[in-house]
Order: sequence, then structure tokens, then C-alpha cells
Amino acid sequence: MTTAYDFSATDIDGQARPLSDYAGKVLLIVNVASKCGFTPQYTGLEKLWQDYRDRGLVVLGFPCDQFGHQEPGDEAEIKNFCSLNYDVDFPLYAKIDVNGRNAHPLWKWLKDEKGGLLGIDAIKWNFTKFLVGRDGKVVKRYAPAEKPESLVRDIEAALG
Repeated sequence: MTTAYDFSATDIDGQARPLSDYAGKVLLIVNVASKCGFTPQYTGLEKLWQDYRDRGLVVLGFPCDQFGHQEPGDEAEIKNFCSLNYDVDFPLYAKIDVNGRNAHPLWKWLKDEKGGLLGIDAIKWNFTKFLVGRDGKVVKRYAPAEKPESLVRDIEAALG
């Protein structure tokens, strides 16, 4: 059986990171972008990270430029933007594709585990969120418009 912990990804600094480093943690996996109408959600994502990391939550941000060219920068620019504008401290990863032939394997798996509305699995926009339980299985998928603070009840339930 596959879990989120079976995947690896390159972090924002270019280092390969196995998600097994987070085994036993609750993960909130999000495709992010710096020039999106939802970009202010970085504030809420960082607050979730700060409020719940000691209980076992890890927020993982995956920059993506597949929607309206809203993440045009390279990894250094993305990291700088997130730090300067939103004081982001949660783990960020290298820019990836979430849809299509070159979609990152983690994101292919996430979409297979929890499809979208009307049976459409494709990620529709930036800031789609997946909550993964301590067992590495996807608990829930959230639409981009769902604000991070609206996930608190589900996060608390997943943390136990």
C-alpha cells in the first residue's frame, strides 16, 4: 500500500528529501504561487504551522506555475518572496507540475486518492490542499478558496 511517506521531493534549496522524514506526522500539502489571488493564504498556512507543529502538523508548500503563470520565479526568488512577504518558515519545495504528463508522482498519487468535485481529479488552481493523516493516507482534499483557518477542526481531528 502506498502512503505519502513513500515519496520524495526536492526541497526549495535543491536537496532531495524523502517524505518518510515526516512519518507519523499530519501533513498539509499545498500547491502554492506568489502571484495568485490566493497568495495571502500563506499567512494562514504559516499560522497553522506555528500553532500545530508541536502537536505534529507539517505544512508542505509546493510552488507551481501551471495556472496563469502565477509562479514565474526560480526557487531562490520564491524562497525570498515567501520569507520577506509572509515570514514563511514551513518547508517549501522546488517548483513542480501538479497536472499533466510531468506531474510530480506525489501529486499524481494525491489526486488518485482524493479526486475533485464531479469526479474531476485534476488540480484546478493554486492553493489546492490535501490533509494527510499520521498513517500517511489522504484524509481530505480542499478547494483553493478554502482558507487555511477553515481547516482547523479537521487538522485537530487528524492530530488526535
